[in-house]
Amino acid sequence: MLGASLGVAASDYTEASRYNPLQTGVNSLDIVPDARGASMGDLGVASDPDCNSQFWNPSKYAFAYSSAGVSLSYTPWLRKLVNDIFLANVAGYWKIGSGDNQAVSASLRYFSLGEVTSGGGEGSPLMSLNPYEMAFDLGYSRKLSEKFSMGVAFRYIYSDLGFPESESEQQTVGASAFAADIGGYYTTYPMIGRNECQWSLGFNLSNIGSKVNYDHGANPAFLPAQLRLGTSFTFPLADYHLLSLNLDLSKILVPAMPRENDYDMNDPEQAQQHIDDLEAWRNMSSISGIFKSFHDGDAKEELEEIRFSLGAEYSYNDQFFVRAGYFYEHPNKGNRQYLGFGAGFALKVVRLDAAYMVATAASSPLDQTLRFSLTFDMDGLKDLFKKR
Repeated sequence: MLGASLGVAASDYTEASRYNPLQTGVNSLDIVPDARGASMGDLGVASDPDCNSQFWNPSKYAFAYSSAGVSLSYTPWLRKLVNDIFLANVAGYWKIGSGDNQAVSASLRYFSLGEVTSGGGEGSPLMSLNPYEMAFDLGYSRKLSEKFSMGVAFRYIYSDLGFPESESEQQTVGASAFAADIGGYYTTYPMIGRNECQWSLGFNLSNIGSKVNYDHGANPAFLPAQLRLGTSFTFPLADYHLLSLNLDLSKILVPAMPRENDYDMNDPEQAQQHIDDLEAWRNMSSISGIFKSFHDGDAKEELEEIRFSLGAEYSYNDQFFVRAGYFYEHPNKGNRQYLGFGAGFALKVVRLDAAYMVATAASSPLDQTLRFSLTFDMDGLKDLFKKR
């Protein structure tokens, strides 16, 4: 029994020593804003274009079916822990030019951490704060051929998570950063039997830019730069009935923080090496960090950093939608694992989508997360006004 207990303890220690999630600033940039993508397991880099393509892959807008659209999304976040954290997002696009091959797009996201109370020690009064993070971006996409498009987005990021150090310090200085995305989208329509299907591929490099400097620049942090690769295959089940199968792979392009477990801290040289490596990690530029992220561990750890999403969408007459999906992140890199479910209903002018998350990892605060998206189609609005 003692030997078994020691074996279990050693196994637990080994697993704990390998736990090393990637450390980034402005983590809200990695939260999926829209209900459609969330309901399919947090994917969308190669799915059909919609108003929220700015987050997934801005190049998809060039293939959008409507000339313009706007979407509003709302997500109550971590509702199992608190009730006043939320993410709000508005996104839209507009086709420009006469050839139906270009689009401009924009989005604004606001992540509120609710009301936080600070102070109250040594006679100082309690202070009520409302920390938040926001990002605003503009994008442009263009078809380079009948089947392929590329797009870029430029983003301004502001994070106000600071706390006043004293009663006299009425305001804190937030941290700002700039970033860019670049994406590509390829779609074709192969014939399988007598059925015309759709097969799409996509990639998106997002949040490539400066570091975000907290504490007046004393504590810089990497942005959650990310590479997404995806594919989507849509085929008809019958007249007006379509089924889409989707797969996304993603990797955060940030080097892992040096861990004490990787050093012999009882050896003065090893302990100093850990301090030096940690300082080098903190001072590393974001571009160097992207390249470092591909070889900052052994092959097993590199594979652990790859997350995947698998999802499906059924649609009837492009009016009624049912979706489901699964998201997996390795336990050593954050252990986010959950199922997504959702549905949508579209009229000519407006579409409403909802998503519900069910965590499969034990005691996950992300369990039972809801998302809602409301999308307005500008072509439908124009037709409605013409009839009047």
